[in-house]
Amino acid sequence: MLQTLQALSETRAAIGPVVLIVMDGYGLSKTGAGSAIAAANKPTLDRLFAEYPHVQLRAHGRAVGMPSDDDMGNSEVGHNALGAGQVYAQGAALVANSIASGELWQGQAWQEIVAFAKAGTGRIHFMGLLSDGNVHSHIDHLKAMVLRAKQEGIRSVRVHALIDGRDVPETSALDYVLPFEALLAELSTDGFDARIASGGGRQTITMDRYDANWPMVERGWKTHVLGQGQQFASAAAAIEGLRAQHPGVIDQDLPEFVIAENGRPVGTIEDGDAVVLFNFRGDRALEITRAFEEGAGFDKFERRRCPKVAFAGMLQYDGDLKLPARFLVAPPAIKNTSGEWFSKMGISQFACSETQKFGHVTYFWNGNRSGKFEGETYLEVPSDVVPFEQRPWMKAAEIADAMIEALQSGRHKLLRCNFANGDMVGHTGNFRAATMAVEAVDLALGRLLKAVDAAGGVALITADHGNADEMFELDKKTGQPALNKDGSPKAKTAHTLNPVPLILYQNIPGLKLGLKQTPEAGLSNVAATTAHLLGYEKHPDWDESLLTLKG
Repeated sequence: MLQTLQALSETRAAIGPVVLIVMDGYGLSKTGAGSAIAAANKPTLDRLFAEYPHVQLRAHGRAVGMPSDDDMGNSEVGHNALGAGQVYAQGAALVANSIASGELWQGQAWQEIVAFAKAGTGRIHFMGLLSDGNVHSHIDHLKAMVLRAKQEGIRSVRVHALIDGRDVPETSALDYVLPFEALLAELSTDGFDARIASGGGRQTITMDRYDANWPMVERGWKTHVLGQGQQFASAAAAIEGLRAQHPGVIDQDLPEFVIAENGRPVGTIEDGDAVVLFNFRGDRALEITRAFEEGAGFDKFERRRCPKVAFAGMLQYDGDLKLPARFLVAPPAIKNTSGEWFSKMGISQFACSETQKFGHVTYFWNGNRSGKFEGETYLEVPSDVVPFEQRPWMKAAEIADAMIEALQSGRHKLLRCNFANGDMVGHTGNFRAATMAVEAVDLALGRLLKAVDAAGGVALITADHGNADEMFELDKKTGQPALNKDGSPKAKTAHTLNPVPLILYQNIPGLKLGLKQTPEAGLSNVAATTAHLLGYEKHPDWDESLLTLKG
């Protein structure tokens, strides 16, 4: 059994520390059309691309464990690949395969959900993101479960629909809600009754992460469980009505709503109900899971009442915390991560980001583990709880400060950080704010690289997926921005399918390093590349290193 990483026969170890920098949401546009990155003033990055070795990495589709190359990457799977050095089938693929094979229906968790509901009220609630973005959920998974519930003899289904507009076009909600409500109406025969019961924009209710904004989760609880919120006759009517009340607000920011008949909500969550959270991605599912599963010790908000339900998540969202206790599909078992093996080699590691991406450089990087490996130090910079387009600089300066201080301390051989700006601001669809986000990261990067030089170190600069590189929907025929009726570009808030950069930065005299471009190079190659910079052979499970030694 492998106990340690082997030293390279021809050492390539840098003199000083190795620094991994993730510019979240920084893709490489093929044309520059609609790119906030191309429009930004970014002298540091321009210099890096002009003067230092760089290659392109695949950061979507099968390269990060998604079902097909038509699927965008995301921060969770991207950081899994970066940290693990290998590609695992991710939530979307795992769930789709489990449904297709029938394994999900035969699993103990699904059978317990059905049995509990049939012994109680006869009702199952399905809660999650209603789109086909395939980042947090997929509407086809929901459709399959609703149909199966009817076949199992469940009498009533209620859906609590979180509106997307982030991983899909920003005002596409009715493209999902209208046909889905029609499907539920079609299925509501022979004593079976299925309806949407509540909802709201994903950035307004329920889907907070990293303890950044628990009032979002509280609003979701009041909406889904207690039935409190503005009432409408249908989800379609709610979306149309809320858009009229809040002109210019995109789907992800729509207020909460409740579907009611004769003034009474049609789908509060009561004792004896079963509840399935059908999001497969964990970060934005964990807090609402805690609200359902934690007992009297839960102190994040006043739940007012906590119904006695059978609760299940699509996957287990946190393996260390064992949340949720019941889950329909087993998550990927990620082994032999780079963090684990560098720890075994006695390499001191430092990880830093702001709240919005802190879990990505810690939990996801380490294979969905909450605890630290020996020798790891974490630092979280608290994010501001404001719309990201209002402060597009976010915490880039503070992250750079923390990284510089950690470098100057001399205590760490390997450091990693994430600048969240390009992704979080890119999701807003605000082009000008996104250019400012890129510029803020460029400023921070320039400061940080000076500290790398002072420490005699090396930096690898990359991204987890694209976002700010396409801020407008592009016409498939022309490659130019698609236009709204008023002639303005149609905003895009989703991730892109573009590759991301990997830049090698070092100014150590006599150290002649380069990077090789391979056809399949992806995020999972970064771990082995890092190992070579540290002077070690890669772990056998990791994908190949892209590092080369020049003459």
